[in-house]
Amino acid sequence: MIATQSKPTADRPWLDPAATPQIVIDHVSRNYGAFTAVDDVDLRIFRGEMFALVGASGCGKTTLLRMLAGFAEPSSGRISIDGVDMSGVPPHERPVNMMFQSYALFPHMTVERNVGYGISRMKLDAATRKRRIQEALDMVQLGAVAQRKPHQLSGGQRQRVALARALIRRPKVLLLDEPLSALDKKLREQTQFELMDLQYRIGITFIVVTHDQDEAMALASRIAVMDRGRVVQVGTPSEIYEFPASRFVADFVGTTNLFEGTVRASQAGLITVQCAETGCDLLVDDAGSFAPGQRIWVALRPEKIRIGKQPVTAARTNQLRGTVWELGYLGNRSTYRIRTSSGKLITAFSQNERRSAEPAIDWSDEVFVSWGADAAVLLQS
Repeated sequence: MIATQSKPTADRPWLDPAATPQIVIDHVSRNYGAFTAVDDVDLRIFRGEMFALVGASGCGKTTLLRMLAGFAEPSSGRISIDGVDMSGVPPHERPVNMMFQSYALFPHMTVERNVGYGISRMKLDAATRKRRIQEALDMVQLGAVAQRKPHQLSGGQRQRVALARALIRRPKVLLLDEPLSALDKKLREQTQFELMDLQYRIGITFIVVTHDQDEAMALASRIAVMDRGRVVQVGTPSEIYEFPASRFVADFVGTTNLFEGTVRASQAGLITVQCAETGCDLLVDDAGSFAPGQRIWVALRPEKIRIGKQPVTAARTNQLRGTVWELGYLGNRSTYRIRTSSGKLITAFSQNERRSAEPAIDWSDEVFVSWGADAAVLLQS
């Protein structure tokens, strides 16, 4: 029997060299006097993607979104959608719509009228207009509250009204600026799944701006991490998290422990790092892309670390001794800050699998922290 291999590019068009991107952001910059808000950004976004732009406040992500919407023009570079150059094309003529962070609902209008406002200037007969409004309400499951006003809705319902109003024009691309920031944690998590389901059903491209890395990781097919106007890494959530391209990405996305050191030896896919911070050498799996004497950083995620009261003896394992300095109980897991004998603080996560009011490892306990050579990644900068 001949084994067949599924095509990995079917739902990941960015892996297919022959695939045509829907949105091309070609070396785009935006200057405000001497300040550069967006600096030479080059991106390719494909039809049907849920694409996220993440970064700290002031990194340029919202400015980039506004240029896609037509509310700002690039100082240099070019943006095209479906092969059409957007230079000089006003916002209302672009095949995009934008959902703002504040939702911007009209308080005196009903849900139905708020949603219908999105097509108020389109030349449609009354029957078609009514049908389009009903379709948009059904899409976000708000038909039952069509006659209510915004103040009579929950935060999640108001968010869906804004979403329906943005979608009613049937744009090719929907731009969302911090779409869930006004919601509480539990509702935000619930709405993330609703948003993903809606995007999958209607099949249009969503571009989401958020400063919340967890939100981006949950929503996006791919993420672009921005820093000081530049895109520093693009990848799937797992690529960004497990294989950060720099110390900035490793530190910004999620929580990480960083150890500075120097390569002592490189052989057979295993790097030995001399690390003054830990007072011992660290072992890291690597293909041999680092040379002896090279200064590097070891990035280690807290969930990759094991904590125990007894030492481990497994091969290719790193192990440090320390004391529980801080302990945070978060319900499903606990966060430990371990001060090692060298003085280095290490953050570790431990899943609370056992039902107990007393932690197995408590404040001031003497512990061993360990991780395999395959748990960390090496970074040059």
